Amino acid sequence: MRTQLVTIHDVARAAGVCTPRNAVIGVDIGTSSTKGVLVGLDGALIRSATREHTPARPGPGHFEMDASLWWREFTELARELTAAADTTVVAIGVSGMGPCVLLTDEHDAPLRPAVLYGVDTRSVHQIQRIEARLGADEIIRRGGSALTTQAAGPKIAWIAEEEPELYARAKRLYMPSSWLVRKLTGNYILDHHSASQCTPLYDTLACEWYAPWAAEVAPGIELPPLRWPGEAAGALTPEAATATGLPAGIPVTTGTIDAWAEALSVGAQNIGDLMLMYGTTMFLIHTVPEPLTSPSLWGTVGALPGTRNLAGGMATSGAVANWLKDLFADGDHAELTALAAESGVGANGLLMLPYFSGERTPIMDPDARGVIAGLTLSHTRGDLYRAALEATGFAIRQNIEVIEAVGGDIRRVVAVGGGTQGSLWTQIVSDITGRPQELRAITIGAGYGDALLAAQLVGDASIDDWNPVRETVTPRAEHTGRYDELYALYRRLYPDTAATVHALAALQER
Repeated sequence: MRTQLVTIHDVARAAGVCTPRNAVIGVDIGTSSTKGVLVGLDGALIRSATREHTPARPGPGHFEMDASLWWREFTELARELTAAADTTVVAIGVSGMGPCVLLTDEHDAPLRPAVLYGVDTRSVHQIQRIEARLGADEIIRRGGSALTTQAAGPKIAWIAEEEPELYARAKRLYMPSSWLVRKLTGNYILDHHSASQCTPLYDTLACEWYAPWAAEVAPGIELPPLRWPGEAAGALTPEAATATGLPAGIPVTTGTIDAWAEALSVGAQNIGDLMLMYGTTMFLIHTVPEPLTSPSLWGTVGALPGTRNLAGGMATSGAVANWLKDLFADGDHAELTALAAESGVGANGLLMLPYFSGERTPIMDPDARGVIAGLTLSHTRGDLYRAALEATGFAIRQNIEVIEAVGGDIRRVVAVGGGTQGSLWTQIVSDITGRPQELRAITIGAGYGDALLAAQLVGDASIDDWNPVRETVTPRAEHTGRYDELYALYRRLYPDTAATVHALAALQER
């Protein structure tokens, strides 16, 4: 079908007839922005657009977002991407941050803002209670992951316990991608991968909801039917077509969580692949031949049918760089990156723990806090910025070591995300980990992966044809030895300061 469409278009152009180019839209709802792309069926990026936003923080450790924002930004992006464009949109792909918890009533009216993924750490007490009832080891065995603040299940339990009158009206569970699907198609559907991060509601061994635990943790919730991310969730309704300006009846993907869409955007879905997603947070996704579990990582099903992943994620990465940029009112990322390059290996004796929003894998400590060690009056903005980039590299190395310790076999590392623009950050990470990183020609992220899945609904699309490898970042031998020394200090810094930062975290919560 794809070949026929392209041939008709080319013949029409040769005859001097102006016909619209067939294209797909991919939209991803992220922590700090919603990004959309308009992509030709040959993979060419035609146009991109962004809407920035900020999560609400109504209490210590709370991160929330209003679902009406997600739909409003989607409709705005759809119209901006297609305005005056010589294109006909033939399919839509969606993704979003997750796992998030948006509860609605029986009429699909949201009851409260969505509780976000692992950056929201409110559910610590619910985790303890659920583990006591169900058993921590059995949760890992069946659910693939230990219960942490990343999991959706304890977040649902928090709402049930802390807001019981509201929860009594709750009937359905949505995430950003599935909420867009509902608004676009009218259907209530979730993808298998997102469900596998709803621990302990999903059985990763059987690839289906686990009814006994769902009734225990999320009573009264009608869990959505499950499909794989690349399957069609339905067709664009006339009402949604009016709101978006897109053609009614075109197919919409089921969608998934953003990091997994990003992995697809750069072809990092083969056994042995490790994707590093450089964004507001850092995600690591390793594809494995069979289920692997660890209390320090997340075992999930993959974005493609039959695939399995062992994944990790940092609560911050680019967020710390953004914090520093805002702190230095007269700076921007390009300037600070140049200063960080001048600073050199080790940031002139600075070492940072990047736990500014607690930490997810591998330490799983929501009460961890950021630490900057070695400060003197002679340190500069460039030193601090360099220390933040290096902290991400050290944290990635620690996650990689845990992945391999439990049986992972990393054969190839592929980098994606906004943080890959420019060479310094990816070079630092390769120097620290000793791992080469592939960079594809397009590293715009999840929206491009969404577009790929959308294109596969209407024809053939291969990521290797769409997005070939552009370059490989290789470790520099003259820096790896120095970083080995600094990494040893990094590994000591957290246990040496944990008691102090935990006490400070308690003060902050009060």
